[in-house]
Amino acid sequence: MPGLILAAPSSGAGKTTVTLALLRLLSREGLAVRGAKSGPDYIDPRFHEAACGAPCPNLDAWAMSPERLADLASGEGLLIIEGAMGLFDGAPPDGRGAVADLARTLALPVVLVVDAGRMAGSVAPLVAGFAGFDASVRVGGVILNNVGSERHEAMLRRALAPLGLPVLAALRRNPALAQPSRHLGLVQSSERADLETFLNTAADALDTTLDRDALLALASPLPAPGKAARLAPPAQVIAVAQDRAFGFAYPHMLADWRAAGAEVRLFSPLEDEPVPEAGFVFLPGGYPELHAGRLSNAHTFMQSLRLAAQNADIYGECGGYMTLGEGLVDAEGTRHAMAGLLPLETSFAARKLHLGYRRLTAPDGPFRGAWAGHEFHYASTLRAEGPPLFAAEDAEGAALPDMGLKHSRVSGSFAHLIDRR
Repeated sequence: MPGLILAAPSSGAGKTTVTLALLRLLSREGLAVRGAKSGPDYIDPRFHEAACGAPCPNLDAWAMSPERLADLASGEGLLIIEGAMGLFDGAPPDGRGAVADLARTLALPVVLVVDAGRMAGSVAPLVAGFAGFDASVRVGGVILNNVGSERHEAMLRRALAPLGLPVLAALRRNPALAQPSRHLGLVQSSERADLETFLNTAADALDTTLDRDALLALASPLPAPGKAARLAPPAQVIAVAQDRAFGFAYPHMLADWRAAGAEVRLFSPLEDEPVPEAGFVFLPGGYPELHAGRLSNAHTFMQSLRLAAQNADIYGECGGYMTLGEGLVDAEGTRHAMAGLLPLETSFAARKLHLGYRRLTAPDGPFRGAWAGHEFHYASTLRAEGPPLFAAEDAEGAALPDMGLKHSRVSGSFAHLIDRR
């Protein structure tokens, strides 16, 4: 089946809104369509799934092999991939992992989403520069966003005409399409009571301007699926926390575990559900800091987690790692007691951004070996005692301080594991 990529000159151009509008509009019209997200993102994919009803994988050109990318991109229907950041923004030193890198690997055309709200004729050199910058990346069309009026649209189209690139749509400026966000990105789809209204409003706005035929003609065949190695499950039965506080688990990891015959049992700490009986317990990242008081008082969950640690391996990533510690200080400076399974104190009172790809190596434990991962959080570590979980390097291979902690059968870190290296 065919695919294409929506990219932009920079973050904030409206890629997510345009992608959701396109997914909802085409699926509403009966076309088999599905979304994917470039790079390490847990929030946008859930919006994609809500927009079209199809699973949305992450396609990470830094952390995944070409074979892995081809496997995850395969499937029925038109694949619309939402890029991250700007088209050529990747990890140092060579831009690996950029949307452009993904476009090269999958041999897919790029539709450039341009926020034209504060320009007219200048749109032409901007688009020309991106289209001509790298011959291995084909920019096949443009979608204009934040267009102010019919006259503004005419000026933009007139400026772009000499480039020979089709303008596939021109979305008007619309306050109803603004999306609420917080420190890690958009507010999660599960928290949007108005989500269906928003998706249909976005689709309606695109409906009046989209050149469907030109867009569909632009899509190119996807590469044949590869035979990439899948991630082995850490146990036969795996308990995975899943709710608004723990929503950041990569679908491909859970799918790999299930494909290998493991049983994945989901539960909600926020609903004070007990940890299901399992050989491995996974607390993914998310927003525990927004629910710290409720988690601290989830006595059934906390007690069952401590009991599970006697017989099962327990692993936490980022927010899950903080929950395994002794205390979490929220943004207002209030400390909340956590599970007490790791000698760890964390805080959101003094925020500091930690961001970047990580090369990780674990000498032992359930994730022994070399991994590609990512770190993105604002929490600070007040105290961490004991042996680390991972030796760490940044994307360029420079050594970083060891990451995480391990204590008996409990371990965790601020890193999110993506794939084997």
